[in-house]
Amino acid sequence: MKVTISKMCMGDRNCNDLCPEMFKYDEDQLLSTVQIDPVPDHLEEVVRRAAAECGADAITIEE
Repeated sequence: MKVTISKMCMGDRNCNDLCPEMFKYDEDQLLSTVQIDPVPDHLEEVVRRAAAECGADAITIEE
């Protein structure tokens, strides 16, 4: 699984709160970034949840 965050990110940090191992907030760009590629198996479920809860639909998952 691969995950990306588009420039549509609103910077509300929900994904960072759900999975800090995977997502990091960039204070300079005011948006979240992906830290690991590809997504480790043990984080897939929480990454799916972060994508589903993203208010801006900025998180894209490729299986």
